[in-house]
Amino acid sequence: MAQWYPPIEPYEHGMLDVGEGNLVYWETCGNPDGKPALVVHGGPGSGCSITIRSSFDPDRYRAVLFDQRGCGRSTPHASDPATDMSHNTTEHLLADMELLRVRLGIDRWLLYGGSWGSTLILAYAQRHPERVSEIVIPSVTTTRRSEIDWLYRGVGRFFPEAWDRFRAGVPEVDRDGDLVAAYARLMEDPDPGVRYRAATDWMSWEDAVISAEPNGRPNIFSDRPPDATLAFVRICAHYFSHGAWLEEGALLRDAGRLAGIPGVLVHGRLDMSGPAHTAWELARAWPDAELTVIEDSGHTGSDAMRVRIRAALDGFAR
Repeated sequence: MAQWYPPIEPYEHGMLDVGEGNLVYWETCGNPDGKPALVVHGGPGSGCSITIRSSFDPDRYRAVLFDQRGCGRSTPHASDPATDMSHNTTEHLLADMELLRVRLGIDRWLLYGGSWGSTLILAYAQRHPERVSEIVIPSVTTTRRSEIDWLYRGVGRFFPEAWDRFRAGVPEVDRDGDLVAAYARLMEDPDPGVRYRAATDWMSWEDAVISAEPNGRPNIFSDRPPDATLAFVRICAHYFSHGAWLEEGALLRDAGRLAGIPGVLVHGRLDMSGPAHTAWELARAWPDAELTVIEDSGHTGSDAMRVRIRAALDGFAR
């Protein structure tokens, strides 16, 4: 298995007050005088894995990790039905990232993250290009409504049994409509049993979509603890039912704003969650991006994908 750097512990961490009663967990690892890099996790709502600390050369990088609103170690947690989701949108997360940069005294940083993280990275970099030194994205997504429809409807052509179970998880009146919006409503139900069943059905579908990946781990979504599962699904359904509050296609349309920012895009040929076409479109629209398609990888990666990511991060550290 392709190796990252040895596990490390943060040398500093804290809770950033971002307003509306939200505290965002952050930590810094590696060399305090090293090249700043921000890890932008996926989901939305997954929280930042501690294993990702090892993606960065600890002698050359000052790696910053944070848990986006409502998940991981940030508070209040979205698993609590009392947590107000109206203060958890793409605009809020972009503001949180910028507030964290200022709090840590960083002028420019490399951005690293995939899946939903890539959407947030692109939105931030197009908003603040002067604050971004380089970008590394595995598993490219832009969270267009067409991509959301593919993930929660279109790809069901390949997994009809699992998709039928996913569809059956919402009330019958909603089964021919917007399934993501229907799940979002279920995740706001006052009955904890309803919320948990909906979250379990959602995670089973996510597992099914990656089940054919040759290098994936079974049950990678549904193995999460109950609170993490509830937060993940509640936040995902909240964001995706609103199209992440992004104008359709805006991140591709405005990719020219990234001119001058070197980028490395790494995408799995076998990614059923987000087909490689989006990565290809982005590479064509972003003049300074290099796309590598990994033949044996799906959404969850492979050794070959990890080798390419490490080469990119090591290269930018020089």
